[in-house]
Amino acid sequence: MKSANASIITGVILIALGVLLLLDRMGVTDTAAFVAPLIFAAVGVLFLSLFVRRRENWWAAIPGSVFLGLAAVITATQLTAGTWGAALLFLFMGAGFAAVFLREPGNWWALIPSGVMVTLAVIVALPQALQGTPTAAVLFLGLAATFGVLSLIPVRVDEASSQTERMRWPLIPAGILAVMGLIFVLQAMAVLIPVDFAFPAVMILAGIALMVYAYLAHRDGRQRAHGAGPKAG
Repeated sequence: MKSANASIITGVILIALGVLLLLDRMGVTDTAAFVAPLIFAAVGVLFLSLFVRRRENWWAAIPGSVFLGLAAVITATQLTAGTWGAALLFLFMGAGFAAVFLREPGNWWALIPSGVMVTLAVIVALPQALQGTPTAAVLFLGLAATFGVLSLIPVRVDEASSQTERMRWPLIPAGILAVMGLIFVLQAMAVLIPVDFAFPAVMILAGIALMVYAYLAHRDGRQRAHGAGPKAG
């Protein structure tokens, strides 16, 4: 069955390339403009077929999204003079990592590169007039949102147990990145905050966040230990 599917995909690719070459020889169209994106798209579809076929093939979504993104970049560059090319590549890659998480929720780590790729896509798509401080604000706020979403995802406590709980540690980088993003937002709005005061403030807030995290972890540990103790008859 696997060899049959591979043969079908290969056959479709060969037919498409043959038709393009024939049209080029007849002077109907310029084949060079279509061959590269078609090849990248075909390879991407091949990886996505592996992803869909079996659950353990979650990894195939990553190279599949990259090849499809490259095909989108080449096509968009030819149609829009490169305005949206890089943004499409990052969006496809972000979708690929998101698919890894959706297929196997245990791969919660995939949400981090997914959020990073989507953030980069937004940054690349920003108009030239918003380059500079607004770009830094989008970067930090996008990363903060990524870790914020990660803190909402329930993960298994251990491999032997089906019990799940939400992770608390992503709240620390989310808070720090959010503060940095807000500082750049204020600077972009012409509300100047001297750098000499901004970074010490971030360090203080980071220290407070660490202390709160340590307190919550200690409290949860004591509650679990108390709940696991012997019950009185």
